Amino acid sequence: MFLKTVTAVALTALALPAFAEGDAAAGEKVFNKCKSCHAVGEGAKNKVGPMLNGIVGAEAGKVEDFKYSDALMAKAEEGLVWDEESLTAFLTKPKDYIPGTKMSFNGLRKEEEIANVIAYMATFE
Repeated sequence: MFLKTVTAVALTALALPAFAEGDAAAGEKVFNKCKSCHAVGEGAKNKVGPMLNGIVGAEAGKVEDFKYSDALMAKAEEGLVWDEESLTAFLTKPKDYIPGTKMSFNGLRKEEEIANVIAYMATFE
């Protein structure tokens, strides 16, 4: 019994890094929740929210011709970079992560959806 438990824990721990990377194909479906305000891909333009090409790993508040909220710009001045950790926190509850953000979306509830949509956005440079 002990050996089965240790094996299960070890296999779970080994699977976590793969989970963090996400599934870009599944993330494309999740991104449908974002499309009304954001665009990605060739010819992407700002909408209600900024276009998101190159967002993963980018400094916050840098998309040209987009007027960000004062709250987001304050975070940008503090050095916010949209890495996996910050995107995960923001996409979970945008208004908790950046109080005063203009983003009206309440957030994604499932960790898997967040990892997948980040993986999808990462495919757009």
